[in-house]
Amino acid sequence: MRLLTRSILGSVFAVSIALCGSVHAADVKAVAILTPEQGTDFGWNQQGVTALKEAAAKEGVKALVAENLGYGDVRPTLREMAEDGASLIIAHASGYNTAAPEIAEETKVPVAVTDKPEAMKPGLVADYTMSGHQGAYLAGRLAAKMTRTGTVGIVVSGEPPGWNSQSAAFAQGAKAEKPGITIRYAVIGPAAYSDAAGGKRVTEAVIAAGADVIFGQGNGSSFGMLEAVETTKAADGGKVWFIDVIGDKSSLDKGNLLSSVLWNLTPVFTAMIDDLKANTFGTHGYAIKLADNSVGLLKTSHIPDKVWAELQALREEVISGKIKVEPQFDASAVHALVTAVAAK
Repeated sequence: MRLLTRSILGSVFAVSIALCGSVHAADVKAVAILTPEQGTDFGWNQQGVTALKEAAAKEGVKALVAENLGYGDVRPTLREMAEDGASLIIAHASGYNTAAPEIAEETKVPVAVTDKPEAMKPGLVADYTMSGHQGAYLAGRLAAKMTRTGTVGIVVSGEPPGWNSQSAAFAQGAKAEKPGITIRYAVIGPAAYSDAAGGKRVTEAVIAAGADVIFGQGNGSSFGMLEAVETTKAADGGKVWFIDVIGDKSSLDKGNLLSSVLWNLTPVFTAMIDDLKANTFGTHGYAIKLADNSVGLLKTSHIPDKVWAELQALREEVISGKIKVEPQFDASAVHALVTAVAAK
């Protein structure tokens, strides 16, 4: 009789869990994203907005977008999105990762933040510290294959964890390809993500220091970086190549865009929605990788076929684990691999 009772209770419990899960899933009506810049930057902001819309469409929920919010206090906008019925709010800037968890506690609407894994809280706060380090490693191999001067450069708009991990992996890839290579490194500012003028000025300084391939990480400031490589000659009088991140600026290329470490956040945001439905949101972080094409290297006509074939072989070695590329999120790891360039 006890066994029968336990069996019945177990069945009732299982049914209850299933019913609760379905009710929870039905409660996911809309997903919101907040971005600091316009979703037209061919980079972080555009990828976020595009991925949110694609994930929402795939999951059958409404997409709410608040863009060009800057890097100040976004608490009012977070509250507004909660009031507008968002079941999940994606705070798409590292500068939002303090305010968003606070508002999540206040409104009980789950949030996703970036670059703050210690803020995770089951059911309420998840972290998506993105790292395209595997793609950046390949970009470093590409840069070393293409350099004529033996010097390549890294220009960043700040030193957030995602940029640091890519910078370190790029440097590792370049050194693996050409051990004697020189890697120049410069930071536009502590949070100069939209500083296009600064991007141009600092990139020109890195080119003056000998680099003929620039790996640029910058959001809006990357447009200044691209302008610099288009208008500045390398030390040998030849062309300077540019390797971008996150987006594809091929439509803007004037002959200097060598490649880009492409990101695809649609699988990440889709997984967040699925986790919210399954009651597992906030129990783990999210990653992008070569294996599922959420990270990849852009193929342009500027890359010789032989070089591209070699990169594809390296890609398979990274995926298989034969080549190990571990993310290094601290800026000190980057500094140990590069030579700093002071740019006024």
